[in-house]
Amino acid sequence: MTISRRIVLLAPIIAATIPRTAAAADGADAPAAIRRFYDELMAVMKDAKGLSFDQRYQRLAPAVTRTLELGLMARLSVGPDWTQLRPEQQRQLTDVFSRYTIAVYANRFDGFSGERFEVDPAPAASPNGTIVTSRIVKSNGEKVSINYLMRQGAGGWQAIDIYLSGTISELASRRSEFVAVLHQSGADGLIKLLEQRTAAQRSS
Repeated sequence: MTISRRIVLLAPIIAATIPRTAAAADGADAPAAIRRFYDELMAVMKDAKGLSFDQRYQRLAPAVTRTLELGLMARLSVGPDWTQLRPEQQRQLTDVFSRYTIAVYANRFDGFSGERFEVDPAPAASPNGTIVTSRIVKSNGEKVSINYLMRQGAGGWQAIDIYLSGTISELASRRSEFVAVLHQSGADGLIKLLEQRTAAQRSS
């Protein structure tokens, strides 16, 4: 499995939907959150041969939920239709979206081939938060750029979007898919789709 296939890319951030108050004036501590996340990913990668999928899931769940603001990502993946959902549907979608995200990490970070992580210590200001740039360096020296859009909340610095090659957000297309499923099959249909994809991570 190539390193690019191991990268989990999450929700796109539409500028108008990000509260201006979410951006902290000083993002100097944001890179530390990503370095800690990478340390935990690396530990699982190095131990992966002796771990089952469920064990990797359990090891990664705390790191993923601490580093990624999954509740906001779930809401943004649905878009404006989120406000039309009942509170129970919002809760279920947030839960299954979170479990799916963790399962993708557990599936894709399933081995170690000499990779290393690099995090730029100098974050960049953004109208929507703080940008932390990083790279995964493969054993052959090839670098895969990953940028994190982060903001500071009650739980510390969290990523609210992740970009491969600096600009590519997988959930930009995922959002279009989610909205199409929601319009065709309703919230229950979208929940079912995410449940199926979560289960598929275990067997792929």
